[in-house]
Amino acid sequence: MTRKTDLMLTALAPAIWGSSYIVTTELLPDGYPLTVAALRALPAGLLLLVLVRQLPPVAWLGRLFILGALNFTLFWAALFVAAYQLPGGVAATLGAIQPLIVLLLAHRLLGAALSPLSLTAALTGILGVALLILGPDARLNSLGVLAALGGAGSMALGVVLTRKWQPPVPPLTFTAWQLTAGGLLLVPLALIFEPAFPAPDAKSLAGLVWLGLIGAALTYYLWFRGIARLGPEAITGLGFLSPLSAVMLGWLVLGQGLSPLQSLGALIVLGSVWAGNLGGRPKQPTPARA
Repeated sequence: MTRKTDLMLTALAPAIWGSSYIVTTELLPDGYPLTVAALRALPAGLLLLVLVRQLPPVAWLGRLFILGALNFTLFWAALFVAAYQLPGGVAATLGAIQPLIVLLLAHRLLGAALSPLSLTAALTGILGVALLILGPDARLNSLGVLAALGGAGSMALGVVLTRKWQPPVPPLTFTAWQLTAGGLLLVPLALIFEPAFPAPDAKSLAGLVWLGLIGAALTYYLWFRGIARLGPEAITGLGFLSPLSAVMLGWLVLGQGLSPLQSLGALIVLGSVWAGNLGGRPKQPTPARA
């Protein structure tokens, strides 16, 4: 399979993640972020476990729960805290620092090259996201800022460690293990901090099925597959497609307006994704002279 095909498949993950906002707000009851996160991760992980029919070795459990906590438990919990404490534009703009953190961590922990083009693309992507979704009513809250930055750092470290600790199993199996571990860690948090989730009706059940099967099982399989095949530094810029997808869906489905500044931000985001792809390409070895 070509690199271009791998990139396109990996890009589907953040593009679909952008639908999480509209699905959550339009189909699910308010006030149950941790419960929704647990219902999104654990059933998807258990379903994939049934499909792959392979349990992790006992020696791997520690690493798997660390990865599950970084990629799902801590990341999703921080994401929801930031969403409640900050306007969506501020939270998403702060979260957009994640690709930059991934580049720095991949350089430190994996020895990946730190190209000026990749760094420029990451910084430009943050600017594009800010133009895309940062409104004039933006306000800062210290807890929200810490949560947004902490969530970005958690996911960034999880991305890099997913590559560093890649076990000799297919990406689907690795995805099942991580989703299950993250979901198991989310369950007690939901039980402690949130009231009982109401019995789902047809609408909320459809939302949970979408978030679990498509927004978790499928997308994280594609995401972890991309990390394994292309490396964190090559795919991290694709994360900018998530806020872009969220804004475009709000425009297309909910009839939300799209200002000239937002259109410019969308173009900048697409340009940063393209530039980040160029910066993340592995260098071809120089042919030896005869």
